Amino acid sequence: MLAGLVSAIGRQFTPGGTDAFNLGVDFKGGSVVTVKFRNRPTDDEIRGALNKAGVADPVIQATNKTDEVLIKIPLEESPAAVADPNNPSSSAEQEQAQKSQVERGRNTVKSALDAFGKEAEGQSTLDSAPDSAYKIIGTDSVGAIAGSQLRNQAVTATLLGLAGILFYIAFRYDWTYAAGAVIAVFHDVIMVLAFFSVFQWEVNLTVIAAILTIVGFSVNDSIVIFDRIRENLVENRHDSLFKITNDSINQTLSRTVITAGLVLLSVLSLVLFGGEVLRSFSLALLVGVTLGTYSTIAIASPIAIWWQGKIGSAKVKEKELPKEQKLASAARRSVARRPVTR
Repeated sequence: MLAGLVSAIGRQFTPGGTDAFNLGVDFKGGSVVTVKFRNRPTDDEIRGALNKAGVADPVIQATNKTDEVLIKIPLEESPAAVADPNNPSSSAEQEQAQKSQVERGRNTVKSALDAFGKEAEGQSTLDSAPDSAYKIIGTDSVGAIAGSQLRNQAVTATLLGLAGILFYIAFRYDWTYAAGAVIAVFHDVIMVLAFFSVFQWEVNLTVIAAILTIVGFSVNDSIVIFDRIRENLVENRHDSLFKITNDSINQTLSRTVITAGLVLLSVLSLVLFGGEVLRSFSLALLVGVTLGTYSTIAIASPIAIWWQGKIGSAKVKEKELPKEQKLASAARRSVARRPVTR
């Protein structure tokens, strides 16, 4: 966490340095170019051609047509300032900057795709120009305004998910368990972001999907342990909460290791063989699943014990059963009655 914090602050405030996070096209903005091929190359071939043209993080997205592809490239320069609605000239300047950005993006994609053949320029089509290999049929821009909206919506979705988890666990179990589970989830999310800041992995919308998946995975493991704690509280009322929690973690440890291990193998296969498209998503899952399993055992339950020790007794005491009350006559000494002779 400290390394991620130092990386984020240092990169953000260093003159001429990089941003705290390597934001992708979805957040940073850029150009979107729609291309139709005569013989469509593979995504890796298109990405390789764009990399040779100087595009660092292109996004290649297939459409519902097999011969068309969407190519998203980042901004080639800092985005234009947000237009002032009360200043018409500012709005006109931003519109002109967006047009210029789209044109630069189109030229960059064209120079990269020329490696596959000639473009059908002007009003020509692939049918009317048999010697052409592709045709750029559409260009558009994803501005910084859209990027900031996506970023805010992603943060809002994550916070609402955490709030829902907090209230559910508080209602189903107790506030102490809810605090432990949510703090553990915060730990997982912050650690994933720290890795992305230190190693400058690209942050796109698939990373947000991975973070929400990690939140659900981590909470699910915590719920399994909390269920066992609740069962053991009823059966072992003489033991302390510390011992009950420790026994519950040990009793569910085999289930946790087997489940997390199988998920980790699947995620590892995505990291090794998933390719560049799933790189950010699979790396986020790899870090999140590993740290989520650790936080379930070593953070969620200990914080629940600590929190309960702060707000009440950490010792689960046996309820005292009401003592059997005796009648007043039962407390008197028995009197031997002698038969009376009439």
